Amino acid sequence: MKRRTFRVEAAHTGHLLGEALAAELGVSREEAERLVAVGAVYVAGRRSRDAKAKLSPGQVVTAVLEEGGQSPLAAPVAAPELRVLHEDADVLAVDKPAGMTAQPTEGRVGDSLVDRVGAYLKRPAGLVHRLDRETSGVTVFGKTPEATTALAEEFREGRARKRYLAAVGPVELPSQGTIDLPLSKDPSRPGRWRATRAANGIPAFTEYRVLHAGADFCLVELLPQTGRTHQLRAHLTALGAPILGDKRYGGASQAGGLEAPRCLLHAQALELGHPRTGKAVRFEAPVPEDLARFFAAVGLPTSNR
Repeated sequence: MKRRTFRVEAAHTGHLLGEALAAELGVSREEAERLVAVGAVYVAGRRSRDAKAKLSPGQVVTAVLEEGGQSPLAAPVAAPELRVLHEDADVLAVDKPAGMTAQPTEGRVGDSLVDRVGAYLKRPAGLVHRLDRETSGVTVFGKTPEATTALAEEFREGRARKRYLAAVGPVELPSQGTIDLPLSKDPSRPGRWRATRAANGIPAFTEYRVLHAGADFCLVELLPQTGRTHQLRAHLTALGAPILGDKRYGGASQAGGLEAPRCLLHAQALELGHPRTGKAVRFEAPVPEDLARFFAAVGLPTSNR
């Protein structure tokens, strides 16, 4: 992420945010005001969308100039239509596309799933769990405060059952097993987590089953028993099988003549207790085309078995 931060001097008292920003960044006032309008500017730590706001001495202004290699002013890519998997009075389950953040980012670059669901419902949505930007699949929202609280408890208490599918590099593994390596932040690589017993990490457990093991790639089913940040990505990397397309963890960009345009991890199914009835409900998201190609190449179905 690239940003510019400056402090308002006494001589600039009364200056408007758009004017001060244009002078500091060396851009036109119109461009500065557009940065404010898209939510990429913060005054005293709070997002400001008012380019005509008057500044006071000592205030700190921060402008996000680039995030994920993209300017906040870049023309947004048209997001795919929101795919609703299930909806009732309490719960909305959707299929998050790869490349979309679960929540708004600091620079508001692109669209977020929370924004899309909020627009669909015409009111704020209760997000209770998150998928990484490049991960696709089932995401649930509570439609009322009570439902959101109950759904969040399903995850917090470990009652939510999740099934992921992934394509990984070729590796020799037992046909099934449990990965129980603790997770900790990798001090040498910001933004990454490491799975190792050598550090004082947090407990993390992932059950897995090998669906296909080949010379070019493997396909695995992943059943996380805990919900840690980057858990599946770090666990598989520790086994010497980073997920294909996962640049942050060293995953290859292609295998067996097939391209891996992103981290090929998909949240295929989620089962939890319904917040009103308590009965188990299950939601499934079709496997996206980029990952489905790997299954098709070896003749494997992508549905749950």
